[in-house]
Amino acid sequence: MLFGTPLFLLVFLPITLAAFHLGGRWFGRGPALVLLIGASFVFYGWGRAADLPLLVGSIGANYLLARRATERRWFIGGVAANLGLLGLFKYGSFIARVMGWPDPHLSLPLGISFFTFQQIMVLAERWRRGRLPRSPDASFLGYAACIAFFAHLMAGPLVRPSEIILQFERSTARGFQPDEVAEGLMIVLLGLAKKLVLADGFAPFANRGFDAAAHGGTLTLLEAWYAVLAFSLQIYFDFSGYSDIAIGLARMFSIRFPLNFDSPYKALTIQDFWRRWNMTLSRFLRDFVYIPLGGNRHGEPRRLLNLMLTMLLGGLWHGAAWRFVLWGGLHGLYLIIHEDWQRRRPRWMRLPPVLAQGLTLLAVLVAWVPFRAPNLAATLGMLRGMAGLNGLAIPAPLLALAPWLGHIVQSVPVLPALGDARTLSLPDATACLLIGWVIVLCLPNLHEASPRLRAWGLLGTGGFTVQSLLFAGAATPFLYFRF
Repeated sequence: MLFGTPLFLLVFLPITLAAFHLGGRWFGRGPALVLLIGASFVFYGWGRAADLPLLVGSIGANYLLARRATERRWFIGGVAANLGLLGLFKYGSFIARVMGWPDPHLSLPLGISFFTFQQIMVLAERWRRGRLPRSPDASFLGYAACIAFFAHLMAGPLVRPSEIILQFERSTARGFQPDEVAEGLMIVLLGLAKKLVLADGFAPFANRGFDAAAHGGTLTLLEAWYAVLAFSLQIYFDFSGYSDIAIGLARMFSIRFPLNFDSPYKALTIQDFWRRWNMTLSRFLRDFVYIPLGGNRHGEPRRLLNLMLTMLLGGLWHGAAWRFVLWGGLHGLYLIIHEDWQRRRPRWMRLPPVLAQGLTLLAVLVAWVPFRAPNLAATLGMLRGMAGLNGLAIPAPLLALAPWLGHIVQSVPVLPALGDARTLSLPDATACLLIGWVIVLCLPNLHEASPRLRAWGLLGTGGFTVQSLLFAGAATPFLYFRF
């Protein structure tokens, strides 16, 4: 079931919300949590019911493991079992191809990366603190609700058990809170607008360019940059919209999720970018990969190696393909260069904020190419186009006004629209990209905005959201649902 569908918004969400709050008021905490967990299982299994037993079994097995995880052998065994299951489903085919073994052809269960990492955090917290955050009579239900809650089951955010389990067990006692439901609904609508109006609107521009590169097409400088700029906006608004929806849905159930997205394209350094992009995943990688590898405790060369290994594993987490390893490796290299620059530069030498932001954004845009391109050949083709090695496409109106440009640079008379030919012309596509980047770079994000600005934002985007729900074609999943 997808968030941006009438079935979810008009049927599933109202019924689940009413059942949870009324169940808590009439029958108490336990039945309310049972209703929420059951509804979350329905949400998860709606499209692929075959994956549901894996989720249910994982929750039950990990709860039993967590009760024994104060002992080192159970903790290590539990983490190994979770990583082994994730590795089998997510990387089995990839490893088989690399080793030349027969492909097991295992389909990737929905959300397995997120609910696996979520449960590893439970085991780690149990190991470190020697206890489960719990109330005397509903510890399993609180745990199961924490893992299965439909608002973050598919793509996060990853929440610490100590932050969330007790919230589930206490939220039933609060009952229906009109202010929280209204605020949560507003955040959900704004997130849907980002997804349905902006992210899905930029997708055709990006798809046209990257599909051409995948089929061996030669993209000129402008064509390649239009595609990359469009995809950068697509994934930005897609994940920003999802993060808002997750926070808004949780708020409607009196649950407070941590912030997971904070205007990352405004970052002044690559380190700052990772403090703003998928913030809870960055925190997980720091706490469960970088620090266990040794962190900064064994000298500078080892610290930089740990940093690179963390980013390589973070890239591989996004998908079992070399292009994701390349994406993670690029970000690892960026972080190493940043650390080296910070250590070696004179104190007086500091980049102006605009230049620092521009260099950081350029590095991020280049790294998005292997992330989006279907293979390494398409990645190289796209990078060649971005570097201008395939020539510069000059739009026909500009060439008509200044024909002498055709003698200075290699050109083509018309720049093909990067979207469907039935949608936007080149000037319209250019205007859309400009508007998108103005929104990203100049406007405050949802969590920086004042309540009044949020209200105006709701009025301005609510109509577009409703229109998209009613007249759009089949709903498209969020990009992070693939990971």
